[in-house]
Amino acid sequence: MTLPIISRVSTQSVDPADRIDFWEEHNRRALVGLTCSSYSQEGLLATETNIELGELRLADISGNEHVIERTPRTCQSLPKDSIFVTLLTAGCGVFFHEGGCVTLETGDLILYDTRRPYLFGFPSPMRQLLVDIPREVFAARCAPGEVSAPMLLGRGSAAEGAQASALEAVLAGCVTGQGGDDLVSTQATVLDLVRTLAAPRLGGCRPPAMPSQLAMAKDYMARHIADPGLSPGRVAEAIGVSARHLSRVFQPIGVSPSRYILEQRLDKARQMLADPGFRHLTIAEVAHHWGFASQAHFTRVFRSRFGRTPGEARPFIT
Repeated sequence: MTLPIISRVSTQSVDPADRIDFWEEHNRRALVGLTCSSYSQEGLLATETNIELGELRLADISGNEHVIERTPRTCQSLPKDSIFVTLLTAGCGVFFHEGGCVTLETGDLILYDTRRPYLFGFPSPMRQLLVDIPREVFAARCAPGEVSAPMLLGRGSAAEGAQASALEAVLAGCVTGQGGDDLVSTQATVLDLVRTLAAPRLGGCRPPAMPSQLAMAKDYMARHIADPGLSPGRVAEAIGVSARHLSRVFQPIGVSPSRYILEQRLDKARQMLADPGFRHLTIAEVAHHWGFASQAHFTRVFRSRFGRTPGEARPFIT
């Protein structure tokens, strides 16, 4: 699914002396009013792509070391009534707010209120995926409680980590165009994952809906697909459901959890076999790499899926 791109900008072609003003003006129009400072000798080198996701906006932002700040004066002069959910996918950061500061590492997720002042500093090259959720949407679909202080999410428990990882996978799929086929269901999955993460701290706690559980299961499978011990039971335990419920979660896509694992392994193996860079690996080594117990079993299921043997799937190299 390719989502509509609202804007895509970079400071690369802007005169270094004008980059800060350019970046502040762009964000004022496209995302949120803020001030920016750069401590790099090169000046601010940053890119931002803003994508429409139904009622939400998704921003893919990367840059070198810099600081952004939303001061009390900026909050008054350039009001913004949203909840931001920022997932740091590269680098590290320090988030200052009126109650203290939060240190973020790669993979961390922070949720905060744009009506409240903050400073976000990045001491090294960074990338973040930011979801802009209008306050009324957040209150109706995620949690009605007030976000009085920023919330660092993803570290609290294994389940919370799985939810944050699934959210990252869904957002990354939106950016690359490899997300789901349905914009409405993708937005619903994003909001439900945010709700599942935030609601326990804001006075509510419901289990994630099936589309979110499916996203969590797929993400867990993708991260462990080469592990021969991966099984539906292990996936169910990781996302906090029963094996029977996991089967119901996969019903809408028409395959069982075990079949989905098998098909993902076969697709990965086929890609490796087709890559000349892995020509040095034997068929047995490819099978073992992707979690198959034996070459014979791998060959049998590969031929059943693709209509040819693993050896026939390799390119002819002279």
